[in-house]
This record gives sequence, structure tokens and C-alpha cells, in this order.
Amino acid sequence: MLVGRLISMIEEHADELAERVAHRLREDPRTEAYRRFEEGELAARARAVFANLGRWLDLESDEAVAEEYEALGRRRREEGVPLAQVVWALLLTRRTLWQFVDAQGADSFLELRQQLDLELLVVRFFDRAVYFTVKGYESAGP
Repeated sequence: MLVGRLISMIEEHADELAERVAHRLREDPRTEAYRRFEEGELAARARAVFANLGRWLDLESDEAVAEEYEALGRRRREEGVPLAQVVWALLLTRRTLWQFVDAQGADSFLELRQQLDLELLVVRFFDRAVYFTVKGYESAGP
């Protein structure tokens, strides 16, 4: 299974993964502020990550990630969501993605290596997403 195939599989299951994230956000005690949002709204945000994962992972420049996630940080600050919960929501999204990939299994060393390569790309993306979200959050208020 090649990294591209894994990414395609994730993008194909974007709706299912987004629903999992939305449910987890509403149930996790560390994301209590997200309970006031409708599940559809939460799923839409996660769906945007999963459905476009290949594009996000291919980005060499931080510009698009910065624009998207600084805006997310500002929006969550304006909505009154505590920063720790915003960061935890991003981490739950990443964890849900990795659990999905891990559940696909690896039948060979090559497939396992491809999964690990994908995990490195995903971690790199989410590191940038967290950084720019925090930056946007901080810029939205005192």
C-alpha cells in the first residue's frame, strides 16, 4: 500500500472520519466547549481536513496552512473556546486519522514503512496547524 493510496483511502472516508471526530469532540471531557456546536458543524471542519489531506500534506509553504488555521484560531477565540480545548480538538482529529490508518493493517514491511512515512507527514501538518491556530487565537484578543 503506497502513501498515495493511503491518502486516497482517507479522503474517500472523509465523511466517516469527520463524524467520528465530531462525536469525540462532543463526548470528550477535554473539549466541553465544543458541545454547544452542532455535530454537523464540527464534522464539516474535520471533513475539510480529511477530504483535502493530500493537498495539505503536499504543501511546501506554510502560507496556506497559516491562512486557514490562523483564521480557525481567531474564530475559536471569538467563540470563547478555551485554547487548550482548541489544541486538544486538533490532536483528537490527528489521533482519529492515525487510528483509521492503523486499522488498515500492514501486510509487509514495505506497507508498514509507508504507514510510518504517512504518519510523519501527518504529524508535520498537524504541528503547523496547531502552531498557526495558536498564533491566530493569540492575535484575536488581549
